[in-house]
Amino acid sequence: MGKFEIKTAKDGQNYFNLKAENGEIILRSEMYTTMKACENGIASVKKNAPLEARYDLKQSENGKWHFNLKAGNHQVIGTSQMYASEESAKNGIESVMNNAPEAEVAVIEAEAAPAKEEAPVEEAPKAEAPAEAAPVEEAPKAEAPKAEKKNTAAPARLNASIAPEDFDWDAFEGGDVYGDADKAKIQEAYDATLSKVGENEVVEGEVTSINKREVVVTIGGKSEGVINVAEFRYNPELKEGDKVEVYVENAEDRKGQLLLSHRKARALKSWDRVNEAYENDEIVKGFVKTRTKGGMIVDVFGIEAFLPGSQIDIKPIRDYDQFVNQTIEFKIVKINQEVRNVVVSHKALLEAEQEQKRAELIGKLEKGQILEGVVKNITNYGVFVDLGGVDGLIHITDLSWGRVNHPEEVVTLDEKIKVVVLDFNEQQKRIALGLKQLTPHPWDKLDENIKVGDKVKGKVILLADYGAFIESEPGVEGLVHVSEMSWSPRLHSAQDFLKVGDEVEAQVLSIDREARKMSLGLKQLTANPWESIREKYPVGSQHKAVVRNITNFGVFAELEDGVEGLVHISDLSWNKIKHPSEVVASGDEIDVQILDFDEANHKLSLGRKQLTTNPWDEIEAKYPVGSTVEGTVAAITDKGATIALEGEAEGFAFTREIIKEDGKAAIAGETLPFKVVELRRSTRRILLSHLRTYAEVKEKEKATEIENTKKAVKKVNANVEKTTLGDIDALAALKDKLEKGE
Repeated sequence: MGKFEIKTAKDGQNYFNLKAENGEIILRSEMYTTMKACENGIASVKKNAPLEARYDLKQSENGKWHFNLKAGNHQVIGTSQMYASEESAKNGIESVMNNAPEAEVAVIEAEAAPAKEEAPVEEAPKAEAPAEAAPVEEAPKAEAPKAEKKNTAAPARLNASIAPEDFDWDAFEGGDVYGDADKAKIQEAYDATLSKVGENEVVEGEVTSINKREVVVTIGGKSEGVINVAEFRYNPELKEGDKVEVYVENAEDRKGQLLLSHRKARALKSWDRVNEAYENDEIVKGFVKTRTKGGMIVDVFGIEAFLPGSQIDIKPIRDYDQFVNQTIEFKIVKINQEVRNVVVSHKALLEAEQEQKRAELIGKLEKGQILEGVVKNITNYGVFVDLGGVDGLIHITDLSWGRVNHPEEVVTLDEKIKVVVLDFNEQQKRIALGLKQLTPHPWDKLDENIKVGDKVKGKVILLADYGAFIESEPGVEGLVHVSEMSWSPRLHSAQDFLKVGDEVEAQVLSIDREARKMSLGLKQLTANPWESIREKYPVGSQHKAVVRNITNFGVFAELEDGVEGLVHISDLSWNKIKHPSEVVASGDEIDVQILDFDEANHKLSLGRKQLTTNPWDEIEAKYPVGSTVEGTVAAITDKGATIALEGEAEGFAFTREIIKEDGKAAIAGETLPFKVVELRRSTRRILLSHLRTYAEVKEKEKATEIENTKKAVKKVNANVEKTTLGDIDALAALKDKLEKGE
């Protein structure tokens, strides 16, 4: 635990040191005039020491480090010793934070105190002529300045103004011509000639001298301090004689100099000034210090404020560095009291000025009025034109009668152009301008002889999913719908046929001069293949086709450009398939047969399986019902197993039909004999059974045995019927003997 030691200096002022447990002094205070003020200083240190934000770590010119402990009002309440490194200084801060809150307070008797008692009595009257006239007990009351004035005529004039009954004759006879009232007046007059310099206070001073590096400021009497000129860079108009506020850091340093700071004085009062300017909507001056992410840092009353990039000017900024080290007027637009953040805006001032100009200009505007302006900004949707402090917008569609992909194709930044006023809104204060309206519309100059059926040449200027725009003349466009690009019934995209910049020839399908619209076609310039479709593709003929599209119900195959047909899923293969992709892929070239036509709707029915023999004709002959064949278990499912037969044929056996003679089920890969149970031509399915290959043999054997048994019983019965009565009596007698045991 640390310890505070209060000491008294030779001049009677008090100060304290904070010592760590090892006795090292880790914090020193300023001088205090009274013991009570010194105790209050200790209380302030204890309160602020645990707060890390209260420490101000600095590096001196000689490279060493120290720190100051500040109170909430930014006043320095303690200073550390000098440290060789930053790390050592940070350790010192940690030591103060740990020791100060619980440190004890002790008052140490001043070592220099006896010096005051031993002040030589005989030296007090040295400034006076008669040594014996200065009583010893009055020595402490007498001051050097008073002693020098005792022989002047001033006291006589003072006493001469006193009424005789109030005159102090005893004092006069004793050689003391000053009364108590006279002494008080003399003391007051003398004090008025001296400058009272209080440390850690903000006072007003006057600039007496300025050079490139320093500003000399006097705060009264002969007290002058030197301040670095960088502290005044926010005010380039500073001159001699100007009144400035300064903070007294030290009335007298080791060199006897008065230490002043203008920056600290501004900082102490800056927050109040910023809030006052914000509440009164005042215009303030600030010094742009540097660029930062998203804007600039501005010095306003000594506080670093943020100037967003969007709040610098009403027009886009191309070079932010041009504002650095400049003093500009601002308006405070936002203050965060909790974190003490300030946001300023220069744009707000310009907007207010522009608003006034806009109101004046709009009051004089008329539709159709031609004005001259300067291109201020170019965006994707249009151009902003400065009409003399007021901006108007030319929409991209009003730049040219032709199609414009980007405004930069027509105008450039800072270009002077003439525009026409199309519309304006006094309430919203918006001005709509036009550039193309200064020239005649190209449709008005279009050749009147152009009619439906004529051929025109042009350039592709825009592609869309539904078609392409062809510019036949500057500002005159026609649309070629995607359905007019090819005779093919299959839906295409314009990008499949054309690209921007292509020079093409098209036929005029329709033209509306009033609506300024024209419809064009490309396929009309080529022969329609469907006009001779039957001659070229008769029913039953075989052709090559390319698979262009696959659907759930079939595939579309192209015989030639503009001629496509559908191969239904049922006409793709003799075998049953779930989806066409099982047998063909997009882009495959396949052989097809023409099955049917629909010339009116440009539809063609095609077949693929018709070009091959139906495999089931062979299967029925090769695998008749009841025959026994050899097969391999290819796959097993919950319902049964797929059996691979000779060639590409496959059969199916239910789970109960693959039980072997030993009672176990067949496994995948096992080859066994199977009996053909059923052939289903409609579903292309062969039902097989291994069980029946051995079960039927057993059933036959059992049936034979039963038949033999029946024959034996029948024979016995026949013999019984032929037995005689004598035989019966003999048998009866034999039975009786057996019963008697004979």
